[in-house]
Order: sequence, then C-alpha cells, then structure tokens
Amino acid sequence: MKLLGLSHIKEADRLTLINQNISYLDLMERAGIAVFETIHNRLQGAQVPIHIFCGLGNNGGDGLVVARYLVTHGYNVTTYIVNFSKNRSEAFLVNYDRLKEVDEEWPVQLKNDDNLPAIAANEMVIDAMFGIGLNRSMLPWVKKLIIHINASKAFVLSIDVPSGLYAEKSPDDKESVIYANVCLTFQAPKLVFFLPETAKYAQDVDVIEIGLDTQYLNDVETQMSLILKNDLLGFYNPRGKFSHKGTYGHALLIGGSKGKIGSMLLASKACLRVGAGLASALIPECGYFTLQVGVPEVMVITNKNTDYLEDFQFEMKPSVICIGMGLGLHPDTINTFAEFIKRNRNQLVIDADGLNILAANQELLKFIPEKSVLTPHVKELTRLVGSWKDDFDKIEKVKAFSKKYDSIVVIKGANSITVYHEEIFVNTSGNPGMATAGSGDVLAGMIAGLISQGYNALQATIFGVYLHGSAGDCGVEGFGYQALLASDIVENIGKAYLELFKQPEEQANA
Repeated sequence: MKLLGLSHIKEADRLTLINQNISYLDLMERAGIAVFETIHNRLQGAQVPIHIFCGLGNNGGDGLVVARYLVTHGYNVTTYIVNFSKNRSEAFLVNYDRLKEVDEEWPVQLKNDDNLPAIAANEMVIDAMFGIGLNRSMLPWVKKLIIHINASKAFVLSIDVPSGLYAEKSPDDKESVIYANVCLTFQAPKLVFFLPETAKYAQDVDVIEIGLDTQYLNDVETQMSLILKNDLLGFYNPRGKFSHKGTYGHALLIGGSKGKIGSMLLASKACLRVGAGLASALIPECGYFTLQVGVPEVMVITNKNTDYLEDFQFEMKPSVICIGMGLGLHPDTINTFAEFIKRNRNQLVIDADGLNILAANQELLKFIPEKSVLTPHVKELTRLVGSWKDDFDKIEKVKAFSKKYDSIVVIKGANSITVYHEEIFVNTSGNPGMATAGSGDVLAGMIAGLISQGYNALQATIFGVYLHGSAGDCGVEGFGYQALLASDIVENIGKAYLELFKQPEEQANA
C-alpha cells in the first residue's frame, strides 16, 4: 500500500476537483460525511457529550461538517472555534454558516485560555483544529488548550492528523500535539503515523475513503510503501513438486564467540526454518557441540581457535553469507573480517558485530557487494550513519548511505523500515514482545534463508522483516509480551507462512 506525502495529497485533491467536476466544498462535505458515519457507526446514538474543536482552515471546515451531521442526528454536541488567526478559509466560512442553521447553540468562540471548557474523562473530543498542512508553531494559548485536552483523559478522535503534528517533520514542541485515541485519516496512511517519535500521537489509525482521484492514486510513484500481507503474496515463491534441497540454496552463517554461540544457533535455525535448502555455520571450536545438538540440521565448520574466529576459510560455494552474529571484537577477528570483506564476492547479510566492525573501519564499506543487506539496531545505525535530529532526518541519512554503498538497510524497531536508495518500505507486523535478546539474530538468518531460496535481496528483506514480525505475533499469543523469546519467534515461522494465506474471517476465528 502506498504511503502519501503532503505533495501527493494536495495533487490528489486538485485532480479530484477537476476530473470529478466538483468543488472543494463538495469534497469537504464528502470527507465530513465519511468521518460522521464512522463515528455514528460506533456510537449508535449514545448521548455522550461531544466537544468538537475546529480551527479556521479546511481541517476546521471538516470538523464543522461533522458537527452539523452529529447535531442533526441528535447527538449532544458543543462546537468550539479556535480563533488563532483573523484569516478563515472560504470553505470554513460556508460550513460555519451551515452549522448555525441547524444548531440552536452557536459555536463557542475561543480566543484565549481564560475560559477553557470543562471536559470530563467520560466525554469525547473531536479534534479538527489543524490539518496535515500545518507549518507553524502553536500560539501559547492554543498550546495550553491542547495540554488541557490531553490532560482531560477524554476519548480523543482526530480528523486526518492529530493537531500539532507536522506531516513531514517531528514536532518542535511535544506538548503542542494532541494525543489521539483514534485518528481518522483520509484516503491513505501517512509516514508520520509509523515513526517512533510521532506514532505515539495516534494510538489507532483508521484510513477512510473519500473518493479521491483513482487514476492518480494508482499511478503516482510515492517511493514509500506500507507493507501488508497482500503485498507479499505477489512475489511469494511456492515450492515445486520435484524440487530438492539443492533447489533452495546453501546459506553460510559466520559468527559466534565464547559466550555468544546462542546467536549463531538462533540465526542458523531461523535460516533453515524459513526455507533454505542447506545451511552451514562457521564458528569457533567452543560452539561445536552446542550447534550440533541445538540444530542438528545445520552443518558445522569450526575454526581452529577455541574462543573466537580468527580465520574465515571455507571450501563450499554458498548462495549467500550471513555474518556478524555474536562475532565479537577480538583484534584477530577484526583483522580476518577485514580480509574477508576485501576478497568476498558473495551476497552478504551483515548483522551485529559485523556492522560494528564496519562502523569502526568505514573504509571497508566500499568492498561490500552491491545490494548487501545491513540489519542494524538503533545504536549500530548511529555508528554507521551518524546521529540525526529526528526520525525524518534519520531516514534521509540512511537513504544517502544506501545510495553511496548500493546497500539495503533495515532500520529495526516497531514498524521496521527497509531502505533501498530513495525507496522505503514500512513493516506492519510485529509487537513489543519482540524487543528481546536474539530477535535480531533470527531476522538476519531469515533474510539469508530467503535469499538462499532465490528471492532477490530487496524482496528477501521486505519479506523477511514481515515474516519475522508475523512469527512474533503468532508466538505472543501463547506467551504474552514479557515471556516471548527469540527462539519462540523461530518456532512460529511456519505459522507465519500459513497466516499469509488465511482469509480475514479465518484470522478472526483463530
């Protein structure tokens, strides 16, 4: 599913008016009705007091349309106009007059913070103060109003975007943003709803259809995608009846050191569980029995050193190499890693200490093969690309890194983001229980296992990130967030595959 930026939304609006021969007022009416119907379907006429706060622009106009329909359907509504400026949009003025025609109580005019309305915790707030085009800081008294709404503990529903939240940068002032229980956003999701710094302002986001120009929405190239289950089915590769283990490649995993062999066990098992035909693990001698017993399906190659790897020699011809899990930072390991990177021509998935070595020796980055996959957590990412001022700046830095080294980078976390050059792919599976030791090792092994089977590196990464999250979702059903282990994620990879083909009604009954 495409994620729309501010420029895309404006163009979609413009073309809708032209191609459907309607006015902006007509489109606003359509949007307001869609919001009203969503609210009406949930409340079913319940007489909960509803406070609607409207700004002076088009988002405020949407709020006035919603207020009019709620009033005419018998709801207990009080509408407030937040007078932060002398300017009003034409559509706002028309809908203001329309509301006055049906509401015995005209909208309350708010001009300062002297008489902020009382809002009880068991009441509802509809936030229509500022839309997605916001580009300025809040006036002090408007900030106090927002703080007042947030402190009320009322149920808050925002229209299109929580007021105070910018479309394409993080907030200047975190206290000046509405915390919405639900945000009803128009036509398509926006990136701002999926980033760590800004997702918290909308606990739940529902996309509502308002009939924007279909041709434009189908054709526009946004370079931003939200990855849903159906997006993966297009390149899922089913197994052939007469295939064999050699059909699905031979993955080599390199890593491990004394006390960190478990990371290689997790990665190796995940690699096989996701479907690699064969997997070999190159580890120091101390991990031999652990891996042979823990994953009997993996072939083990040991280094002559007992505690750490000092030689990456192997005779096989792997389909892909996954390197770095539990590798450690012994000087001999760093030196042999550098030698390996310079001579290697195999497809790479690089994780953990492999990334740390590259970050500390960035002259080695020029030797990584094209479309290598890097899977850093936040601290490893900082070491690779430097610090950033906000999440949007972080993405830009990762894009620049990806283009410079022709690499695929996974920004791990909630809604993990896969970046390749200018393209970003936002994941939708996963849960907080996956914030546990070894989860990243499992992901690296899964991506390697998918590449081994013949998926190209970008497909394997997008698919691997989604399956990893979905396996975590399957696992958490039996354990809860706190008790989920990385090994549980591995054990649920098969269920994650099966979930791809479940119909919605099957998932609801599961």
